[in-house]
Amino acid sequence: MRYSRQNKVLELINTQEIETQEKLCQLLKDAGYDVTQATVSRDIKELQLIKTLSASGNYKYAAGASFDGPITDRFVKIFKETIKSLDSAGNIIVVKTLSGCGPAAGEAIDSLALPHIVGSVAGDNTIMIVIDDPGHTDEVLKEFRKFL
Repeated sequence: MRYSRQNKVLELINTQEIETQEKLCQLLKDAGYDVTQATVSRDIKELQLIKTLSASGNYKYAAGASFDGPITDRFVKIFKETIKSLDSAGNIIVVKTLSGCGPAAGEAIDSLALPHIVGSVAGDNTIMIVIDDPGHTDEVLKEFRKFL
């Protein structure tokens, strides 16, 4: 549930100007998440959100720009804890995740910067990954399985 909620936090801050924890808390409640201000505060810290000046001149929450080692480690943990299955067909890998965790797991996959991955598309609980050549698909799957 935490990863699904944090994914929703990232979605909300990318689509709306959210100035306060209280507003973020209310938006999460409106989206069906049972949260307290303390929960939102922890999420902000874990996601390493920052406040930036918006186009309207107000401060808003935004994702930090740096993705260094600790965040990559966190993404590996997200990947490990949210992936339900991996399957492939030709140069396509399909990853099934827990409900609501597809975008977070997709970001985790992207952060790994593995060779041969052309791109990925993440939905609520499914990620489609395109591999540059069908001959590399098993190699990429092997790397993913190392994290599981």
